[in-house]
Amino acid sequence: MFRRKFWLSLILTVPVVLTSEMVMDWFGYRLDFPGISWVGPVLGTVVFLYGGWPFLVGGVREVRDRAPGMMLLISMAITVAYVASVATSAGLFDLDFWWELAALVTIMLLGHWQEMKAIGQAHGALAALAALLPDEAERVLPGGAVEAVPVAHLRVGDVVLVRSGGRVPADGRVVDGEAELDESMITGESKPVRRGIGDRVVAGTVATDSALRVRVDAVGEDTALAGIGRLVAQAQASSGRAQVLADRFAAVLFYVATAAAALTFGVWWALGDVDQSVVRTVTVLVIACPHALGLAIPLVIALSTAVSAKAGILVKDRLALERMRTVDAVLFDKTGTLTRGAHVVTGIAATGGTTEDDVLRLAGGVEADSEHPLARAIVAAAAAAGRQAKASDFRSLTGRGVQATIDGIRYAVGGPALLREHAVTVPADLAEWTAGWSGRGAAVLHLLRLGEAGAEVLGALALEDEVRPEARQAIAELRAAGVRRIVMITGDARPVAEAVAADLGLDEVFAEVLPVDKDQAVAELQARGLTVAMVGDGVNDAPALARADVGIAIGAGTDVAIESAGVVLASSDPRGVTGVIRLSRASYRKMIQNLAWAAGYNVIAIPLAAGVLAWAGVTLSPAVGAVLMSASTIVVALNAQLLRRVRLSPESA
Repeated sequence: MFRRKFWLSLILTVPVVLTSEMVMDWFGYRLDFPGISWVGPVLGTVVFLYGGWPFLVGGVREVRDRAPGMMLLISMAITVAYVASVATSAGLFDLDFWWELAALVTIMLLGHWQEMKAIGQAHGALAALAALLPDEAERVLPGGAVEAVPVAHLRVGDVVLVRSGGRVPADGRVVDGEAELDESMITGESKPVRRGIGDRVVAGTVATDSALRVRVDAVGEDTALAGIGRLVAQAQASSGRAQVLADRFAAVLFYVATAAAALTFGVWWALGDVDQSVVRTVTVLVIACPHALGLAIPLVIALSTAVSAKAGILVKDRLALERMRTVDAVLFDKTGTLTRGAHVVTGIAATGGTTEDDVLRLAGGVEADSEHPLARAIVAAAAAAGRQAKASDFRSLTGRGVQATIDGIRYAVGGPALLREHAVTVPADLAEWTAGWSGRGAAVLHLLRLGEAGAEVLGALALEDEVRPEARQAIAELRAAGVRRIVMITGDARPVAEAVAADLGLDEVFAEVLPVDKDQAVAELQARGLTVAMVGDGVNDAPALARADVGIAIGAGTDVAIESAGVVLASSDPRGVTGVIRLSRASYRKMIQNLAWAAGYNVIAIPLAAGVLAWAGVTLSPAVGAVLMSASTIVVALNAQLLRRVRLSPESA
């Protein structure tokens, strides 16, 4: 609404300004055509009624709520300017306020348009949660046939088919099949989890390698996903509604301007100069009109968001940006934030005369046709080293691993289940390596050579979620910026979490947590008196992002995390968190400077407008008052432009 009203009001304001006698005198040009005297009254009235309507309604609401603020001050100013302009057009005064009225309304619409952009955030977060569910489910009929039905038509007790690569449509338990499920969007666990008959699965998770049949035991509002949605809504509702600093100044200015106008009118009336009482009163109200005050914060926010966007920092919530300067604890989600969220080969060990190069070459060949995330990591490592063997007769061993033939010999790659199936023992020299890997939470896969005499272990590979190379610099920058405590939270096992924390030098770790625990972890840190910024990218992070004093979403994350956050790092670079802090502090300085200027200007200008120095021949006409008011606005705008000098990119840190 504000955007639409701004553009139309701007179009109407231009001819009002250009045909103003005052403006023409300033710039030394003349316009003259039939009906020019009606341009200001007609278009100015349209701007007042159309563009100014939201402020007039807001002013009435503030009066009704007994909470005078920005809207009441703006509505009072534009009303006085309009009445004075009408009176001038009727020949009662010699004032030129039509252009000032139109410009005031247009500028205020611009500021409020910028402020309103973040509204609707909670609805966006919940809509993104709902988008995780498929639109349709495949329900298995009693005879074994499958029919496609809308998810909303599922009932408790129904059996649904979840194909490989498909999403689970509702909470339930597996009644047939076995598959690796990607549950990262719910639990934060980076590795796919094996689910078989009797295991519970939740809506929104993805079957990565095989099909499942699931008996539904929770639908709609009873699902875990819906529970996360409620947490998001509750956290957002519980967030304190910090009052904008400009509104507090506007409330004070309202009382000051009203009292000054009333006193001015009364004094000049008592002195017997009715004309001066009207002129002085109008001048006081016009000069106190909150052009600069109204722009002091919205213009800084608009510029800071534009500057930050060029550095890959997207500001969705202006209050979140303001709060970021006070943050003294940063809570990082591990997977996808401090780590890449994808496994890489971090260790290779060989035994029995086999070399590490052979282990990687053979394992890469065996896994070449597998779609499993760990298999893709091995294949990528082999391809990067140029040592991938060509395999044939590929076969997937559900829950155990894969096998294939290379140069006429059968090989297999898998985990503990594969070793148990072939009843093989890991050689002592290899076991020492694998024990160390497992101790720090790495996934360990073994390479076996299969023969008629039995299976033989040739080597092993360690796979871990790779720490982002820029994460260490991000931690160092935060400490340099004065952040007191840097914490990590994850759904991963404690050994995995503690290994990453030790590598990065973090202060504290929350491990093996559920979505509710993440929300509570933020509350726990806040209970210690810390101002918390939460950085995450998954659905399970959404409640914590909403609960935190500042929620920062990694741009590569899910839509719900982005919708729940006040700030989004589009580049997925955690070093951007320090950039947000620098931006917040610079923006705050500009806000305070602009507010100080706007307040100081009124402290000096209002008494002069009231005529306190009239005895010395020093007075301000309404025209001069309008000029000073415009000059004050220009000063605020130019000062805000200095935000463009703030450097936010990681390279500049």
